[in-house]
Amino acid sequence: MGVTEEYYHEWKTSSKKTTTMTTAPAKLYGKNLSDYDELDVDQLLSQLSPEEISILAKEVDPDDNLLPPSERCSYECNKEATGPLNRKKLIEHINKQALETPDLPEIKPYVAGTVRGKKWVAPETNGNTEHEDKIAIDIDDEYGDALNTASQEEIIDLAAILGFHSMMNQDQYHASLLNKGQPIGLGWDGVTKATQPKVYPPEPPNQTDPEDSIKRVRDDDSKLLDLNWNNIKNISDEKFENLFNALVENTHLETLSLVNVGLTDRLADKLAEALEKNCTLRVCNVETNFISPVGIIHLVKSLLKQRSLEEFRATNQRSQVLGNKIEMELTKLIEQNPTILRLGLHLEYNDARHRIASHLQRNIDRNCRLGVQAKFKLAETIHNNQSSFEIVSTE
Repeated sequence: MGVTEEYYHEWKTSSKKTTTMTTAPAKLYGKNLSDYDELDVDQLLSQLSPEEISILAKEVDPDDNLLPPSERCSYECNKEATGPLNRKKLIEHINKQALETPDLPEIKPYVAGTVRGKKWVAPETNGNTEHEDKIAIDIDDEYGDALNTASQEEIIDLAAILGFHSMMNQDQYHASLLNKGQPIGLGWDGVTKATQPKVYPPEPPNQTDPEDSIKRVRDDDSKLLDLNWNNIKNISDEKFENLFNALVENTHLETLSLVNVGLTDRLADKLAEALEKNCTLRVCNVETNFISPVGIIHLVKSLLKQRSLEEFRATNQRSQVLGNKIEMELTKLIEQNPTILRLGLHLEYNDARHRIASHLQRNIDRNCRLGVQAKFKLAETIHNNQSSFEIVSTE
């Protein structure tokens, strides 16, 4: 066996050795942690002096939410109060102390005409403040002659076609797209002026009569398919309760809009009870009200009873931010609903938005497949009926 083979044999035998590592148990003040399990904390505290207890009480976590903010601070003021707080005298005292306190002495005293530290020197320029770098573009002679002889309006139209929006204002851009001719005085050298806003007439107030609409909902009017109470002010709670009670037995209403009508959590619970029993409503809009996140949870949870609602909107409520816990609970409820297709809620977290959007897309795809299958089945039924009718008629 040569030298190389001998070294190789030793390396093989040494590599087969296994080593075991043992970790020592964790200790605290020379004792194992298991030794402290049987200690009586109350007995230890009874052996401490008042000074030691005060020192131990100062060792608190400043981020502990279970303690009030006044008890998280280790600073204790033992001075007695000199009287009620007078803010004006306090500010005067602070200003007086600031004026009477002498300034800190300078490390290097100031001497007129001398420079302390490094003086800033501006970079040298040759008198050319403009940027002289130019981009060389090789243009064919035909296109070069066309651009040189083009008018200002034609160049603006060309910039609009090429998408150079930063080179023109909105009036020039829209005029180029509509081929209306450029506005006078708004060329390259013109002064850009603000566009006058268009005046639109105010939206007329909602003329829906709450009493009449409640009566029609209670009577189950077949012509009442859309009920809009948006922006109606001073609707009493009694009218809302009458509407929700009538909604339970209604079998024709498909759209209910209650935007900016002052709905509260108590009325939202009444609406949730009505949604649990109504099986014909397709759209429910309760945006811009005073419903809390818990009330929104009750409304979304009520949609799982009949599973007939396809669109639900409840943005711009009393609380602008729902919170992670509420959003996750809403996500679980939406994922259990196979019929909802559109949801109007402002979600802050990406996980909730992505999961709800994916589930709504699956519901839409499932609805499309069911619609196509229903159409094919209807066409097949009509075809079979026509064939049977032709056979009977020939006989």
